Amino acid sequence: MTHFNKNIQIYMAINIVFEQCNWQNPEHTGAFLNLLNHYMSDPMGDYPPLNEHDKQKLLVHLSNHPTAEVLLMKYENDYAGMATTFINYSTFKLKPYMYIHDVVVLDKYRGKGLGKALIRELINISENRDYCKLTLEVREDNPAAQQVYKNLGFEECKPRMYFWERKI
Repeated sequence: MTHFNKNIQIYMAINIVFEQCNWQNPEHTGAFLNLLNHYMSDPMGDYPPLNEHDKQKLLVHLSNHPTAEVLLMKYENDYAGMATTFINYSTFKLKPYMYIHDVVVLDKYRGKGLGKALIRELINISENRDYCKLTLEVREDNPAAQQVYKNLGFEECKPRMYFWERKI
């Protein structure tokens, strides 16, 4: 399995450290769970935070998932954000691609360009791995995220696609 690059990037005159979540590292898993619960509690997540049982269940499931990856972002020595991704495959392009599932930046760090830096790093990783694309979902009522994605070259699919669900 390929992994995220562990390196320091500088965006907008701020130092950011990206780390791939190591499922055996309690600091990483604690940061991941904290950031995920922050996102779930946010109006854009609109979901109750995970209880302790579900946290452990999620860690087991993701650590055993063959294409799950989490990119943690440190800012000012604090885990300030993260992205959960899954690697999929395009039968049309005959190449893998990255599906960005969760993106979160802690409230206290928003407005500093960290979300843009996080997505830029995912773009760099995808380019370095020779993926054919990155995909994501963005809520209709989240114009701030939509603007970040548009500024980084994301756009609606043509023809326009819808993300539908059937809850079980």
